[in-house]
Amino acid sequence: MTDHYDTLETRDPAQREAGLFARLPGVLRQAVAAPAYAERLKGVDPVSIASRAALAALPVLRKSELPALHKAAPPFGGFVAGPPGSFGRLFTSPGPIFEPEATHGDPWRGARALYAAGFRPGDVVLNTFSYHLTPGGFIFDASARALGCAVIPAGPGNTEAQFELIEAYRPIGYSGTPDFLKILLDAAAAAGRDVSSIKRALVSGAAFPKSLQDEMTARGIAAYQAFGTADLGIVAFETPARDGMVVNEDLILEIVRPGTGDPVQPGDVGEIVVTSLDPQHPWIRLALGDLTAALPGTSPCGRTNMRIKGWMGRADQTTKVKGMFVRPEQIAEIGKRHPGLGRLRLVVTRDGETDAMTLKAECASPSETLQSDVTATLRAVTKLGGAVELASPGSLPNDGKVIADQR
Repeated sequence: MTDHYDTLETRDPAQREAGLFARLPGVLRQAVAAPAYAERLKGVDPVSIASRAALAALPVLRKSELPALHKAAPPFGGFVAGPPGSFGRLFTSPGPIFEPEATHGDPWRGARALYAAGFRPGDVVLNTFSYHLTPGGFIFDASARALGCAVIPAGPGNTEAQFELIEAYRPIGYSGTPDFLKILLDAAAAAGRDVSSIKRALVSGAAFPKSLQDEMTARGIAAYQAFGTADLGIVAFETPARDGMVVNEDLILEIVRPGTGDPVQPGDVGEIVVTSLDPQHPWIRLALGDLTAALPGTSPCGRTNMRIKGWMGRADQTTKVKGMFVRPEQIAEIGKRHPGLGRLRLVVTRDGETDAMTLKAECASPSETLQSDVTATLRAVTKLGGAVELASPGSLPNDGKVIADQR
């Protein structure tokens, strides 16, 4: 497990960190050429953003905000300096969110993920992600071709046509959702079609439970997972170590408390925030709405970048209580007003036929006065009454949930 895409993957972590933050000021200068970033980063000296602490002081841009921002200032909400015609392809995702594809090689940063999954130059790859309007198909297509593979642009569905392509071209690789890979294999077995050429796969876009992983292995296919988005391409990917996902090069990944931009403690579950170093289309602290946690140390495969556990749920836990929305940002505000509190968790239940909520708060020095003060703050911030329970430090689950709807 010492085969790597290039030497960047095995750099000393401190060298990588220094390289990323040496490049970041230049990327910030490119970003503020776009009007929306110019407004959001007004007064920020790009040269001063040369560390994770300095980056954490910048505002987060929530992906959930993008549809409204894009509608207000089409097509890209003012976050892209160049005109649409300066890009290679133009996509849309549900929301709608509009995404441009940069013109440089491997614009979605996926070649490394494919290489880690065993794909090599000269391989034939069956790509079953959709090529229609959304970027999924092109993310994996461009990545495979950047690696030197030939791509069958199959898209999803139409298994009969896929069987003909597989039997003619004999692809060794598959990219697509794990669900469709199983559908394809099962349908081929039932129809007596030969799809045995497929030996490796890079899957994304759906859950890949261990039971399905084991089934793929039993069928002779080494399948690996990638975590990506339509905005950024491939963010992190599994390696032969099968020990978490390695963060992609040229990205700065932070994990923050949901509803804030504040980094969590090492090992705590939080929301993924990504800064990309693509000068044509930089993202500065894009909060994805997905939860994960960092793993300690480096991967046994030899790649030295940060590792994450993979997707662990959604960070946007907004829920409606007694007809009013309660948001993670409000729970974070309670924590700011009472710095002696640790991890917070608002539990929403039913009391008879009425919504009820209890704020559980870790605290090293509980008191009736503090409990009363926090109860008053809970009402002031949420405009709703609720109970407060003070808990011992470390007693609340480390799962990234700040609002748990148990109704």
